[in-house]
Amino acid sequence: MGKIKEQTSLIFKFVHWPLIARILIIIFIINFTFGVLIHFIEPDEFPTFFDGVWWAIVTTATLGYGDYVPVTVTGRSLGILLILFGTGFVTTYFVSLAASAIATQNNYLEGKVDYKGSEHIIVIGWNERVRETLRQINSMSNKPLSIVLIDQTLEKNPLHDQNVHFIKGNPCYDQTLLAANVKVAAFVVVSADQSKTEVQADMNSVLTLLAVKGLNPDVYTIVEILTSLQVKNAKRAGADEVIQTNMFTSYVMTNSMMSNGMSNTLLSMLDQLKGSKLKYLEAEKGFVGETFEKISNQLLQNKTLLIGVKRRGDTMVNPPLYTLIQEDDCLLVIKD
Repeated sequence: MGKIKEQTSLIFKFVHWPLIARILIIIFIINFTFGVLIHFIEPDEFPTFFDGVWWAIVTTATLGYGDYVPVTVTGRSLGILLILFGTGFVTTYFVSLAASAIATQNNYLEGKVDYKGSEHIIVIGWNERVRETLRQINSMSNKPLSIVLIDQTLEKNPLHDQNVHFIKGNPCYDQTLLAANVKVAAFVVVSADQSKTEVQADMNSVLTLLAVKGLNPDVYTIVEILTSLQVKNAKRAGADEVIQTNMFTSYVMTNSMMSNGMSNTLLSMLDQLKGSKLKYLEAEKGFVGETFEKISNQLLQNKTLLIGVKRRGDTMVNPPLYTLIQEDDCLLVIKD
């Protein structure tokens, strides 16, 4: 009984192997068996076992070099059986291999393959803002970035030719975020869902943010919020940075009404920042106690433009020149 159980277990395991592996093993067994048989049937034409196996492989592969050929009726009958059985398995193997490659490619396009990399950028949600953001990120980077796009509405990867890995699924669910390998991600960007109302989109963004922070509390998160009432909730959920899209848009519209053509000017200014970086620098010890004007002149010598100061969470853009730099200040600069 023990041997029967053991044999049954081996057969059960073999049946559950991948189809390509099973066919390849069967091909090997057939070629080896027929190669050994033809050696014993016609030892003069096939002096060694290797010659017989070589003939079997060449025959099943339909190459037909003709260097080894059976001459007896028994040998040729064996060759006919090999052609009928072996060639069919070899053809099935290559068909399965091609089908597997196509299925794998389709799975990648349809977002069914988990991401295995690390230190990547996860972008949640798809819209034209995301498309433009990814385009600008890739244009600004000196090396290809690892980007994972999560969306449940797309049927296939919209940027499969731009080094973007697509995961299809609801970003509020742990299984979707784990498929994107969120535990080792560097950044997570949550975009507002345009198919929902502003309130529903913000609630969905906060819920997604909670799921992300629950799996990786240390990942840097940027979330787009449409309504000002949900900004506090986003920060409570752990957002490292909140982008209020509607507020930015209202500022541009207000300035355009006050000064005609200002929207094009602002867009041109932001577009020219592609080669530079708008960033915060911690105030050095030598800057503390000095005026904004003096520090600005010093930074200009290093091709760094000082445009503001961040103090206790509030940013002062173009403050009075006599403003003194304090110890905990951060300098808002444009730097090449």
